[in-house]
Amino acid sequence: MTPPAQQQQQPSHPQTHPKRIPVTLLGAGAWGTALAASAAGQGDVLLWGRHPESVEEITQHHTNHRYLPDVRLPTALAATNNLAEAFQHVTQPGRPGLLILGTPVSGLADMCRAIAAHVKNPQALLGVIWTCKGLDAESGQLPHEIVDAALGPDNPMPRGVLSGPSFALEVARGLPVALTIASEDSGIKQAVIDVFHCDQMRIYTTDDVMGVEVGGALKNVMAIACGVSDGLSLGNNARAALITRGLAEMARFGEALGAQSATFSGLTGLGDLVLTATGDLSRNRQVGVRIGRGERLSDILAQGLTAEGARCAKAVLQRAAELNIALPITQAVCATLFDNVSAAQVVAQLMSRHATEE
Repeated sequence: MTPPAQQQQQPSHPQTHPKRIPVTLLGAGAWGTALAASAAGQGDVLLWGRHPESVEEITQHHTNHRYLPDVRLPTALAATNNLAEAFQHVTQPGRPGLLILGTPVSGLADMCRAIAAHVKNPQALLGVIWTCKGLDAESGQLPHEIVDAALGPDNPMPRGVLSGPSFALEVARGLPVALTIASEDSGIKQAVIDVFHCDQMRIYTTDDVMGVEVGGALKNVMAIACGVSDGLSLGNNARAALITRGLAEMARFGEALGAQSATFSGLTGLGDLVLTATGDLSRNRQVGVRIGRGERLSDILAQGLTAEGARCAKAVLQRAAELNIALPITQAVCATLFDNVSAAQVVAQLMSRHATEE
């Protein structure tokens, strides 16, 4: 570990990486806006949003109250609802930029097809980065599989995933955070460092796209389980057990798909799991807490609270079945969310499982 004195002697980000890379971030929700705000200090950033009123608020008033209440956005952050303008910003001759997709899994394929239609020369971009977490509810595909299919098998555009333990509101407020960029392309990893690495955000790199995505998907399911436990007032011991065994499920599933085991002890595995399973800002945990207190998922969703863990839990279980992998916590979450099995019954079933080696 680097001694504190040495850490204080490190140069600030702008001195280390003076080049301002053009960045377009697609998606003006909470996470997209927070990332754009963070990058605005290091890059030439344009944020694209669907709704003209949100874009006008960001541009004129430097706020996005719907998603980030009480947060003041940088005046350098520009926004547009013109998709062609958003793509043009990062494909200027001689100034290749970074395209970041802040869309959810459900919108990822459509956005990638739009990229393929607008960006005819892959060399015009430094690369494409996505930030969504989960599996597609219909196909069971992970984000990189969706991107590969939508962009086309012969498209050489560099690509990767940016993930890690992060609440959008804290990032937007400039609180410290550490994220991981996963890609097989060294250039795109350096570009993400150039854009985001600063005093408030530390960027780590890996080539394990599969492991990073599996961690991001399954931690949401495990957070629902921990929320159910908390809603039932089962105590800290139960929560610790769920986090630990949930991590084992994440690693088992990921390794069967070819992920590196070490990834699950890092930021996008254990780190993101702990944050999402215990943090009060976690929507997945909130859904679980309300389920544990006796509410129905349909009623919770009808009130506007969404959670990726609820959207992808069935797809995770189906893919695990195809791999012949047992995921008892995921199975319990699905039983509670979709099969009308009470939370108390699910807990009893988990506790009655045969003893086994850890």
